[in-house]
Amino acid sequence: MCAIAGILALNGGRKPDAREMEGMLGALTHRGPDVSGIYMDDRVALGHNRLSIIGLQDGAQPIHNEDRDLWISFNGEIFNYLELKCELLERGHRFYTSTDTEVIVHLFEEKKERCLEDLNGQFALAIWDNRNHELFLARDRLGIVPLHYAMNGGRFVFASEIKALFTLAEIPREIDPVAMDQVFTFWTTLKERTAFKNVFEIPPGNHLKVTKRGVCLKRYWQIPCVPPEQSLGKDEHEIGEQLEELIVDSVRIRLRADVKVGCYISGGLDSSTITAVVKKRFNNELKTFGIKFEESSYDEGEFQDLIVAHLGTDHVSFLAENRRLLDCLPAVVRHCERPMLRTAPAPLYLLSDIVRGQGYKVVLTGEGADEVFCGYNIFKEAKIRAFCAKRPDSKWRPRLLERLYPYVFEDERLKKILPAFFSKGIEHTQDPLYSHLVRWENTGRTRTFFSDDLRAAIGRYNGFEDMRQGLPPGFERLDVVTRAQYIEMTVFMSNYLLSTQGDRVAMAHSLELRPPFLDHRIIEFACLLPASMKMRGLQEKYIMKQAVRKLLPAPILGRPKQPYRAPITPMILSGNMWEDVLSDCSIDRAGLFNKSRVKSLADKLRSAKKLGEIDSMALAGILSSQLLHERFVAGNPFEGSRKVSPALRFDYRAGAKGMGSTGPDAENTGATG
Repeated sequence: MCAIAGILALNGGRKPDAREMEGMLGALTHRGPDVSGIYMDDRVALGHNRLSIIGLQDGAQPIHNEDRDLWISFNGEIFNYLELKCELLERGHRFYTSTDTEVIVHLFEEKKERCLEDLNGQFALAIWDNRNHELFLARDRLGIVPLHYAMNGGRFVFASEIKALFTLAEIPREIDPVAMDQVFTFWTTLKERTAFKNVFEIPPGNHLKVTKRGVCLKRYWQIPCVPPEQSLGKDEHEIGEQLEELIVDSVRIRLRADVKVGCYISGGLDSSTITAVVKKRFNNELKTFGIKFEESSYDEGEFQDLIVAHLGTDHVSFLAENRRLLDCLPAVVRHCERPMLRTAPAPLYLLSDIVRGQGYKVVLTGEGADEVFCGYNIFKEAKIRAFCAKRPDSKWRPRLLERLYPYVFEDERLKKILPAFFSKGIEHTQDPLYSHLVRWENTGRTRTFFSDDLRAAIGRYNGFEDMRQGLPPGFERLDVVTRAQYIEMTVFMSNYLLSTQGDRVAMAHSLELRPPFLDHRIIEFACLLPASMKMRGLQEKYIMKQAVRKLLPAPILGRPKQPYRAPITPMILSGNMWEDVLSDCSIDRAGLFNKSRVKSLADKLRSAKKLGEIDSMALAGILSSQLLHERFVAGNPFEGSRKVSPALRFDYRAGAKGMGSTGPDAENTGATG
């Protein structure tokens, strides 16, 4: 992947200049260290930092069409670009590069925004229509690739990451109170909101147009809401074969690259499936990468070793030691650009550095399978709670929870508490948020640490109502498990997982992640299946296991789901950083949290050396929020940025000395100097 950025002068707005674009690109060099390029005219500037993966010799951007009236800056991959290119060539289009990026320009010539329907990929893109003076931005269906924007001072600005927007003096740096409320409830912000006031993110599956008439955001794709009566038939054998074909083909096209491609292995079903498909169908010399933990309760090393031995991959293992995780936390916050209630991004940040050090720019991952095929306990909880709601007086039905959390029910105190915990609101089965309300209300207890000023700024905002109002038509017709899947995919996966544990920590080290399970064909197919085929009884990912059972050993197929997590309290206690970040002076300076409550939490941490679930999440959230404020509001978010001197320049401003490109890539792009 790469980095994109741009400035558009609206009516009366100041024209962009080259130094501004160089500053924005300088803040994003980690995303694209190979070559930079700029297009400029009297209204717009487009910038690009490239991570070369396809078309290594001729892919510098921005890229144009034959008439040079369309210009694109593109971040991501279009996996079906070869097929699309053949069709375009047959229709008379001429290409001057071997990239997937140029395919988009020619498709846009023909179909405008409808070209997005043809793209199978992960992307964020900006197209400037010089003939009609319109800017078009778009983001992929699931939000694998980020894209942010802001408007101020008569200008519209956009970039892959927020830090690039903050290089411009007109974009203020201020934490958004409502975003804090959302993160400390849902783990993430909702819809277009980011952690910063008046800085927005284009939602997954949306495109945005900036024209003379204004700014228009529009959805072009959403996760299908298929009611039970419209589900596919129950021929499991046929459906299993169809699913296997889709998985294999998704992997096949995601191996398209002019650089070597590796795989992540966690030891679970999802990453093992992807690795097995790559190894057995396409690559006999596959390199794999995995994380092992100092804390044994988080470690899946035994299962990683099992699948590595079974497949015979060349494996690199990284030990996530607590002190190393703590040391990298400020860098993780700087790249993720948001508060975090979990420390899980930190090990992935360090792993991506190791992968890049091994000479890899691309790895395939198993993300998405849990959400698409019901792998998480949240789906089982919803099913059990709905089952119990039919007989609320039953003493036996709640005991099904013991099958989900047998280790918890060994504790006699928790054994008495948990049934009451999960029975809260159990009768409200028609509430569209039924599956997640218990979890979110529990997480929302972390908001008790907010300062009075932050509470006042949040006001009467209600995140639950905000979410209810954003649900799609027909949502109420879905069964309880399918509703839970939709929420998990749109809120947790798209807004948190694919960003904080995905793109951000990987691209911090110029590493592209490709998740084959998030091919839109797989998602659309899975949405046609009845919930009972994805979760049989309380067996997660039933049909997926049927589809891949020949590829994997029984211990991998049969092991229960172990969610990826990282230690919080042991990690934070491995050093003294938290003492300074949570000091009275630091808390006062940020103004986000109640000083006395944070002090009580710190005292508990010092004495007990172990915190409960809510206190641990609060600790991670407070620490990361403080670091975010320290770097982005009070400090310098551009530390680590490098000066950029673009090798490729297209200058079409009035009075410019020449139009075309300079630097080593000029000959390859077909531009004239």
